Amino acid sequence: MYAIVDIETTGGSSRIEKITEIAIYQHDGEKITGEFVSLVNPERSIPYFITSLTGISNEMVEDAPKFYEIAKKVIEFTEGRILVAHNARFDYSFIRQEFKSLGYNFRRNLLDTVTLGRKLIPGYRSYSLGNICRELEIEINGRHRASGDALATVRLFEKLMEKDRQMNQGSSGLLRNTRISKLNPNLDVGKIEMVPEEPGVYYFYNEKGDLIYIGKSRNLQQRIRTHLSNNTTNRAMEMRDLIANIDWEVTGSELIALLKESSEIKKNKPVYNRAQRRTGFQWGIFSNTDINGYINFTYGQTDRDDSPVSVFISKEKAKSRLLALVEKYNLCQKLTGLYETTGPCFHYQVGLCRGACCGNESPDSYNERARKAAEEFIFTRRNFFIIDRGRYEEERSAIKIINGKFAGFGYFNINEMGFGLSAVHDCIQSSKDNSDIQVILKQYLRGYKIEKIIEF
Repeated sequence: MYAIVDIETTGGSSRIEKITEIAIYQHDGEKITGEFVSLVNPERSIPYFITSLTGISNEMVEDAPKFYEIAKKVIEFTEGRILVAHNARFDYSFIRQEFKSLGYNFRRNLLDTVTLGRKLIPGYRSYSLGNICRELEIEINGRHRASGDALATVRLFEKLMEKDRQMNQGSSGLLRNTRISKLNPNLDVGKIEMVPEEPGVYYFYNEKGDLIYIGKSRNLQQRIRTHLSNNTTNRAMEMRDLIANIDWEVTGSELIALLKESSEIKKNKPVYNRAQRRTGFQWGIFSNTDINGYINFTYGQTDRDDSPVSVFISKEKAKSRLLALVEKYNLCQKLTGLYETTGPCFHYQVGLCRGACCGNESPDSYNERARKAAEEFIFTRRNFFIIDRGRYEEERSAIKIINGKFAGFGYFNINEMGFGLSAVHDCIQSSKDNSDIQVILKQYLRGYKIEKIIEF
């Protein structure tokens, strides 16, 4: 049983925009069995460019019901059904946000016809609703209106269901070729079908509802199936048997998935992520100025009170980095924690150190080189956005960097970019920076492609 949904909104961000129209078509897998269509008063002005796109004006919604007045109907029409939509996370995020403002936690299993289309009918250049319907000769009567787009999604869904049955001799093939076995009896295996093949973060819960594991993946569907068929270690099988519920969040950008995973693990400390935390960046390089005015560097474990200037996965890598800096900037072994002595360092004795360790080089002279070495630990001093993939075709993600520090991330609709950078700034949800995030940003930007960087 399905509820095929489309909405129109005042903009692209569910955090700050509102629904202006909603259409829901109940479907039994063969045909439409019920419908609900309504304009919605968003209780705010509709931007001109949205009216130009959808045809929905402020005058049209002036006397329309507010969302709280149709909320019961939305619940009734979707209850016990899989929510189907094109770019489902977009519609779902708005509906959830509207209910959240009413103090209600709206949760439904999702099926995205974009993901399903790429799986069942691969090879098309674009899977946007307009393009894929044109390719499949599905007529859209009322593009960018909730009813017209929802009915087109119904026809697309029916074609995809028929294709799925043809490929699998009359039965659903979405769970084929898996080794899933011995799962927790409380786990709804049908929910696994809804997991998209997109980058994101996933969550595993036990029977009590406790969060036991958080992970990220470029392909959520593939990674979650791997966990549920994992027979490699006792610990992996132990966790698999405890998984009574799964949840996920599509991020579009793998970089945002990495950042969100790191933040969520620190915040929630799930029991099966403990090993991951222990084997993470547990060694760091630290900096301070001693009583004589010299900048000192040391390396050690990151469980101390002061914050490291850089972090590493092992003691050897931290020490190796310091050795390289000593050689590059002619630093003192003693003042970098590499040679323990009460007198001069070994390099001074052989003429390689200028004598900061025994007062023969002034703090000003030595610190000039030490500050240059410290600059290598700074991610960047610029202010910029990292622009990458969004969660659907017309969306992009943005990561905000201020003075080299991570400031947060968000999503914006590229159709709104005519208004300049304000849409990008407005979409950002503030987040705290930390040394792990700095390492993630450095490593990702060094080794992976992103769409663009915009300085401001």
